Amino acid sequence: MVYIRQNELPALKQYKYSGVDHSLLSRYILKPYWWSQVIEFFPLSMAPNAITLSGFVFVVINFLTLLWYNPTLDQDMPRWVYASWSIGLFLYQTFDAIDGSQARRTHQSGPLGELFDHGVDACNTTLEVVLFSAAMNLGQGWQTVLVLFATNFTFYVQTWDEYYTKTLTLGVVSGPVEGILTLCIVYAITAVKGGGSFWHNSMLETFGVSQPAFIPDLIYEMPFTDWYMVYGGLVLVANTVQSSLNVLKHRSEQPAHLRSSYSPILDFVPAFTIWGMVAVYLYLQPVILHFHLVPFCFYAGIMNAYAVGMIIVAHLTKKPRFPWTNVLLAPLTVAVVDSIGLKTGLWPSVLGDGTYQIAFTFACLGMAIGVYGSFVHDVITTICDFLDIWCLTIKHPYTEENDAKSK
Repeated sequence: MVYIRQNELPALKQYKYSGVDHSLLSRYILKPYWWSQVIEFFPLSMAPNAITLSGFVFVVINFLTLLWYNPTLDQDMPRWVYASWSIGLFLYQTFDAIDGSQARRTHQSGPLGELFDHGVDACNTTLEVVLFSAAMNLGQGWQTVLVLFATNFTFYVQTWDEYYTKTLTLGVVSGPVEGILTLCIVYAITAVKGGGSFWHNSMLETFGVSQPAFIPDLIYEMPFTDWYMVYGGLVLVANTVQSSLNVLKHRSEQPAHLRSSYSPILDFVPAFTIWGMVAVYLYLQPVILHFHLVPFCFYAGIMNAYAVGMIIVAHLTKKPRFPWTNVLLAPLTVAVVDSIGLKTGLWPSVLGDGTYQIAFTFACLGMAIGVYGSFVHDVITTICDFLDIWCLTIKHPYTEENDAKSK
């Protein structure tokens, strides 16, 4: 499949990064006192994308320890595992933050860097959901699915925002800064407390808050895990509303025939379709929800990463239409239809509700890896060939002479 056509390639040379970061932590602490210092340890010969990929390796190592100690996401692990997750994620954030600085230092800024950075972030999003669920002993169930939906949908919305406004906007509380630091703190506290079981205690009681008469038992006894769901839901709504306002404000500043158009809001349909199908399938197939959720999470996460990747490509090549299609949704749709037939008896089921459903889930994951891998390879090689660059190494080191030739 061709993701960037020949007539769309010239738009890549018009690319210019635009971003707004409202995070107070980023602006007043991390950038001046940490990221600006760490960047000096990286040689000018190192490509920005190599830094991004190197940071992702820390998260992959974290995930491998999860598979060894807690594949069911509901067991306490050795303290050092949680501590290593905290350190690994913090290093990932650091590497992910300084790759842009390295691009400016080496004069290698370009559309490939944004695509590569967003692609790695999309993969990390799902990995961190699984790690977080394991750190809180959420297990394989609906709470893990809700966390997966909230994080992936937030990523989708921010990319949708950038497609229309042409600017990546990070709010006062953003996933790449405050969100990641929150996870680092959660992992660190879990290490100190000795395991994820700690998070199933009543939060108010743990903090020593006595129960007033006006607080019902249900709320007073809510564990940390439930309070996190409330917090995550509020952040999801706030970010979605803020991104929607950004887009609508941008549309109001466009030519008259676009000012009153609310059509961008309809672009949420593909995302809602994906997550609606996910919810229906897991409801109809509890064997997947409660015993094989981890591979299914990766399948759903790759579906979202593929959708986000298509949006970024559309943004970089200035495609006039927002991408709606997602080929990875097709097998899930078939599985939902098959499961409805199984539960209602309206039509015969091919997969049943046991071994074949499990095999189908792993087959979907394999197909998703293949399709997404093909997408990544095709887009990267197309951009590299057109711009005469390499992905993980610097093909043309910056010199004044080379800069003059490029102009």
